[in-house]
Amino acid sequence: MRVFLGITGASGAPYAQRLLHALVEAGCEVGLTVSGAGIQVLATELYDDPRLPRDEVLRRLVGDAGDQVAVYGEGDFSSPFASGSAKVDAYVICPCSMATVGTLASGAMQNLIHRAASVAIKERRKLVLVPRETPLSSIHLRGLATLNEAGAVILFAAPGFYHGAKTIDDLVDFVVARCLDHLGIDNELISRWGTT
Repeated sequence: MRVFLGITGASGAPYAQRLLHALVEAGCEVGLTVSGAGIQVLATELYDDPRLPRDEVLRRLVGDAGDQVAVYGEGDFSSPFASGSAKVDAYVICPCSMATVGTLASGAMQNLIHRAASVAIKERRKLVLVPRETPLSSIHLRGLATLNEAGAVILFAAPGFYHGAKTIDDLVDFVVARCLDHLGIDNELISRWGTT
């Protein structure tokens, strides 16, 4: 399966990191683009150093999954994910900032993340957006409603507690499992409701 993963500047770096590794573990070919603000959030939340250089953040994030992950710059519109003619199975933006929501809802495209999501919408492909903002303004809600009406799945980074979470990793896995479900990727990250 070929999946585009965009990481933007909302808080939620642990979700992005776990999702990337879960996609790799599932055998997916991943196209990865991280916005400038996304790099800063990853550096801060995962590596406790907001001044960490972009290349170092990406090296740490991708780790030893390099063979399955292709990293593209924000402005790389020659990427296969910038065109509907490329075969891509699913797209996910995790975390998805409200700035990204607003840009997508308006139909604008300032970078490859926006363009890839726009391609997903126009081609009627799977698109999962994982916002983490709270509270939400009426502007945010209108943007999210617009994207949902256009076919995107809005999957908030809001973990449930009914699966017996004991650690923060368990809570992260809950959200990532739901992302994988909506991307059509089998997983056993959490125990399912109604199972023992």
